Amino acid sequence: MSAIRPARGFCRAEFETRFLRAQREMSALGLDALLVTAPANFRYFTGFAMQFWESPTRPWFLILPASGAPIAVVPEIGAGELAKTWIEDIRAWPAPVPADDGTSLLTAALNSVPHKHGRIGAELGREMSLRMPVAQLREVESALRFHSIADGSPCLWSLRMIKTEAEIAHIHHICQVASRAYGRIPELINAGDTELEACLKMQMALLREGADQVPFLPGISGPGGVSQIVCGPGERRLASGDMFFMDTGAVFDGYFCDFDRVWSVGPPDNDLARAYALVWQATEAGIDVARPGATTDDLFAAMARVLGTGDSNVGRFGHGLGLQLTEPPSHMPGDGTVIAENMVLTIEPGFEYAPGKMIVHEENVVIRADGAELLTTRAPAEIPVI
Repeated sequence: MSAIRPARGFCRAEFETRFLRAQREMSALGLDALLVTAPANFRYFTGFAMQFWESPTRPWFLILPASGAPIAVVPEIGAGELAKTWIEDIRAWPAPVPADDGTSLLTAALNSVPHKHGRIGAELGREMSLRMPVAQLREVESALRFHSIADGSPCLWSLRMIKTEAEIAHIHHICQVASRAYGRIPELINAGDTELEACLKMQMALLREGADQVPFLPGISGPGGVSQIVCGPGERRLASGDMFFMDTGAVFDGYFCDFDRVWSVGPPDNDLARAYALVWQATEAGIDVARPGATTDDLFAAMARVLGTGDSNVGRFGHGLGLQLTEPPSHMPGDGTVIAENMVLTIEPGFEYAPGKMIVHEENVVIRADGAELLTTRAPAEIPVI
């Protein structure tokens, strides 16, 4: 895979293809349209990128009909920039208008959608959320003449779980950015640094290597191990005998990497060295099984066999990856998702190897016809030392 940085953004044909796929899925699932409000879904179909999503004041709407062209119903403050994308039908209001914050415009647009099935899919289900007040959704639903609101998340995830080559190139690039930054850790971080100082050094390395931003960067340390992997960094200082864990969700042009690395501060004790080697081998097993036709249950089982446990104190052994740090599917018993070509997945086994001490290892892969292809640079088989 090329190491050249991909161009930012995507061509019109990319978005037209995504929309055509969505229309086929809607027809198969009995939906007349999708109503999209969340930033990742809005960007997926339009290419519209903005930092203003951080403001919760104004809702933004995109209607994807099963027949016909997309309709955007957006605040006037962003209509001009949205017009630079491939979306042509843009209807705007001078938001915020609490008495009618796009409700009448949105309702009129939805009522104009052909009603073959009588259902409009919205972001109601698995790992989805609406970026509009629930009260406003109820108001819209009560004003619909021909449709009811249904769960559109199966349609949205069936599209987003399968990446295009252009998306894969973006994810590969940010994975390599983070891999290079991780490779610099032993020269950047020293015993005596606080967790916060160490993470700030990593953040600067990521930005210098080419990341746009670093929304996710927990760093946790503890003597011989850590008890959790989601909170931090704090003011604790790294000391000889510590395990130091860092997880990175950096972004290039909207797409995430998500993988961690573990170090020993000074020589590791035997328990930590063995746990690291075991979780590294479990990752190898997960990578080997990750191929078209396998299921997420198969991936979990392969990694659990190496670890010698069917329990996971993190709930799963990996997940999907793309415009969000974590996406479906989940590698866990009962998920049942069939792995398909061009899925991008994290392979992430973890376990508690001593009371109050856990370890997780993670790599990012894309599924090809003959198996998993690494997007990250593989971690060393033995725990590296700071």
